Amino acid sequence: MDGSLLVAALLTGIFCYLGAIETPWLFGMTGGFYIVGRPLVAGLLTGIAFGDIQAGVLCGLAVQAVFIANLSTGGATNSEITYASYGGIGLAMATTKDPAVAVTLSILIGQTFGLIFYNTRMALYSFWNNRAQKAAENLDEQGIINNHLIFPQITTFILRAIPVFLAVYFGKGLVDWLLANVPKTITDIISVLGGVLPALGIAMLMNIVIKEKAHFIFFFVGFVLMAFAGLKMLALVFIAALVAYIYYIATGKSAAPAAIGPEVKDDDVFEDEDLF
Repeated sequence: MDGSLLVAALLTGIFCYLGAIETPWLFGMTGGFYIVGRPLVAGLLTGIAFGDIQAGVLCGLAVQAVFIANLSTGGATNSEITYASYGGIGLAMATTKDPAVAVTLSILIGQTFGLIFYNTRMALYSFWNNRAQKAAENLDEQGIINNHLIFPQITTFILRAIPVFLAVYFGKGLVDWLLANVPKTITDIISVLGGVLPALGIAMLMNIVIKEKAHFIFFFVGFVLMAFAGLKMLALVFIAALVAYIYYIATGKSAAPAAIGPEVKDDDVFEDEDLF
């Protein structure tokens, strides 16, 4: 038994639970789903668990780019991002530490097993919700606490921490075997797709954010400055902030809003001189 892998897999499963949307322990969704549940943070935490922070952050960055425009409509989602983050990045860290492999595994896990466990959790939560409602009708305080907090959190832990732990710990051998035995052409295709998918995620985000075609000019200017002028990301951030401020001033509405009602001219005002 590999002790280091066992500890790393356990920590990855626990982080996956803490990053769930229904976990209350890290200031609710603020510290849980919207921080620990993000792929970039998942890469950092998984890197810490496996003792290689740089590789973890690189894997998290690649996966974050893929899911950066991931949207959920109501309770429907096309991929469970927390399972994708910790399952895919954890498996990649346990095997090749390759960001392209992390992207491929994250999409596979998030859109298959992740959705299965996500929908199973929703069905079980309906059961606990009905029991909590009956406890409320009977003024059963302990029943409300059990069915509203304790049992749902146990359900979430079982459906998140345990599957991710098992996937990382026992999936390492399967992934290693597949990478060693599949034809090199297949592994090359996986690497290419793993590199293209982050660009696709960024393109989807741009499609949402950019409302006018003229705004693409700023994107291409930034690309040219980084690719050919060799500027660092921090320098581009300051330049982008300056350009954004200048653009805001140039296109802002500085005129005061028009008064409501018909305009009254001074010549139209009637004054009775006998009153003064």
